[in-house]
Amino acid sequence: MIDCKQITKSFGSLKVLKGIDLSVSEGEIVSIVGPSGAGKTTLLQMLGTLDKPDTGEIRYQNINVNKLKDKDLARFRNKNIGFVFQFHQLLPEFTALENVMIPALIGNARQSEAKKRAFEMLDFLGLKNRSEHKPAELSGGEKQRVAVARALVNKPAVIFADEPSGSLDTQNKAELHRLFFDLRKEFNQTFVIVTHDVQLAQLTDRTVYLRDGLVEKQASSDAK
Repeated sequence: MIDCKQITKSFGSLKVLKGIDLSVSEGEIVSIVGPSGAGKTTLLQMLGTLDKPDTGEIRYQNINVNKLKDKDLARFRNKNIGFVFQFHQLLPEFTALENVMIPALIGNARQSEAKKRAFEMLDFLGLKNRSEHKPAELSGGEKQRVAVARALVNKPAVIFADEPSGSLDTQNKAELHRLFFDLRKEFNQTFVIVTHDVQLAQLTDRTVYLRDGLVEKQASSDAK
């Protein structure tokens, strides 16, 4: 589903990615691990089209996303890609339901349709009774599930998660990790997850180990 070839990225004289080759299949849950400074988050930003590589190619199916114009790329991202971040990035002035609706509204869904889809996602994630609460009224685990619902609302091809359980306690971490696999079972959802959490990495179908801007090795779950 996603293929990238020889991705490089530098910031000034600092070479962060030095030629990354990586493929992700539909319905696969892939973790990206490595020491700080290995290039994990930079790679996630490249794959998620939040930034462009200096050289190399990223394809979704047969679409070379690096060649899309900015407006076309924004539309592609809104339709095909969801994001979950460590600290939720929810807008504090909006309710959980309104936060989840935002990507659908950006994608020009009618308000009634966006509301319906957002409520369905919250219901599926066990947050039906919290839909009118603002982020300050939610627990850390609830806020992260709202963020997951927001990522899912446009039914994206892939969700990119950057340290999604990094701010959660042990119980909420375990619940979030189970949720990823429930979503794969229910929707055949594809996930690419940057994490320092060894337990989460061990659960995923494949782990990609980065070091010094290169793929050091990859290990599938049956080889761990």
